[in-house]
Amino acid sequence: MTAQLIDGKAVAARVRAEIKEEVVRLKAERGITPGLAVVRVGEDPASKIYVTGKKKAAEEVGFNSWEHHPDETITQEELLALVHRLNEDPAVHGILVQLPLPKHIDADTIIAAVKPEKDADGFHPMNAGNLLLGRPATRACTPYGVMRLLEEVGCNPAGKRAVVVGRSNIVGKPQALMLLQKDATVTVCHRKSDLPSEVAQADILVVAVGVPELVKGAWIKPGAVVIDVGMNRKADGKLVGDVEFAAAAERASFITPVPGGVGPMTIAMLMKNTLEAAQRAGK
Repeated sequence: MTAQLIDGKAVAARVRAEIKEEVVRLKAERGITPGLAVVRVGEDPASKIYVTGKKKAAEEVGFNSWEHHPDETITQEELLALVHRLNEDPAVHGILVQLPLPKHIDADTIIAAVKPEKDADGFHPMNAGNLLLGRPATRACTPYGVMRLLEEVGCNPAGKRAVVVGRSNIVGKPQALMLLQKDATVTVCHRKSDLPSEVAQADILVVAVGVPELVKGAWIKPGAVVIDVGMNRKADGKLVGDVEFAAAAERASFITPVPGGVGPMTIAMLMKNTLEAAQRAGK
């Protein structure tokens, strides 16, 4: 068996096209242009790349977008004041505070200060809690994107065994909850888990740990759908995921490449979250 590649770039382009169409309609029918404000503190190189990509996507779909770029010496109180101003600005429908923040700032405090209805990342405790309870909520972008990728390849989680490797608040935990909502039987693995035996049972495997090629291809259940969220740079400069790609592709039915799999979906779903916030704000 040779797995079919799940083209995240192509799916993300479809999502952005759908959003752009809806922005035109929203503007024409209700006079609303979705607005996304991004806050990037300091000069973290990776953050700069991510924020540039987000701004480009926002412009492509027809959003208003703003980048606030305070120096890394900003105090927590000053950053909270900036978040408060964005909370009160009716032109801003989505707020994204790019992580990581400088060490003297408590990220949890800043995230909790964003109004839940403007939380474009889906990280606010209220949104996380509503997801847990099965209520409508802004969803964390990366797992939300994974759900769209599964949908695109016709993979219905209902009745399937799903294994999520990694239990972060950003990917692993919300991913498990989204799969559970779709009636999968879900196992969450971590450093104490027996990974080979757990992975071998997965009809749907989502790996998000940030360890190069941690999951070996030989562990993959034949016919499984494999979603690799990891992106790691090896000593030779090559980008690899958390799954041993070539060997896994010989056993899986579908697999995401790295790069070009999950990554583009994260930004696309950030745009979708912002659009949905604008739709709610206008009601």
